[in-house]
Amino acid sequence: MITPPVKAFGAVGEPVRLAGGKGGTWRAGDLVLKPVEYLPETLWRAEVLDQLPEDPEFQVARPVRTLDGEWVSDGWEASRFLPGEPDVSRPDDVLRTGIAFHAALAQVARPAFLDVRDDPWSDGDRVAWEESPLEASPVARELLRPLLEARHPVGLPAQAVHGDLAGNVLFAPGRPPAVIDWPLYWRPPSWASAVAVADALCWYGAGPDLAERWSHQPEWPQMLIRALVYRIVTHDRTSGLAGHLDAYRPVIHAVLRRTRPGSSPPP
Repeated sequence: MITPPVKAFGAVGEPVRLAGGKGGTWRAGDLVLKPVEYLPETLWRAEVLDQLPEDPEFQVARPVRTLDGEWVSDGWEASRFLPGEPDVSRPDDVLRTGIAFHAALAQVARPAFLDVRDDPWSDGDRVAWEESPLEASPVARELLRPLLEARHPVGLPAQAVHGDLAGNVLFAPGRPPAVIDWPLYWRPPSWASAVAVADALCWYGAGPDLAERWSHQPEWPQMLIRALVYRIVTHDRTSGLAGHLDAYRPVIHAVLRRTRPGSSPPP
């Protein structure tokens, strides 16, 4: 079993594997350590989070340097442990937290590594925004067809956003919500909100009224369309869509009802 280099980060205590994530996250004392997935993103994210001002509406897991002053040791990164648990039954609180987090990031410059980052999630994002051609299974193509037909260009400004908010906001009594495990995307903040809403509708039992409550977000129907395209393409390229069609189809139907002229919002 590969364990993290706790001494390099000055951690105290034996490391204990944490539940969730991808099974490779450990806690040692007040530190959380996990393997680096993409070094340029890890280094960029550490610098941004290290300099992010405190905010009463949210907190972040501050990155921790090694005893040598580096952000990474032997392929591992570390951050401060934050108490709390994700709660997917609180999507509105997750969305409010994400909006506050994104407001704090509004002036962060776009990193160049986004042009070359290569993984299924980046691929799905580029397909959703018409920056890459669709390469998908026949099942995925059929599921995506009405979404792609309803998609049209939007002109919203992009910035650094969190692309997976739904399960990565921790709640603890008496503390602001904590944003963790930040996968960076350079998109409009309303797209990040739409991904969280789509996840809640597809996987966490939220009703269609959730999408309606947040319909004041800019270009909301188009953001929901792109969120679903992103998730479906990524899902198709990682684990496949078998067994998941019944989760996507009613949400696609509800989202597309919002895009039709003269239609009423989902009930």
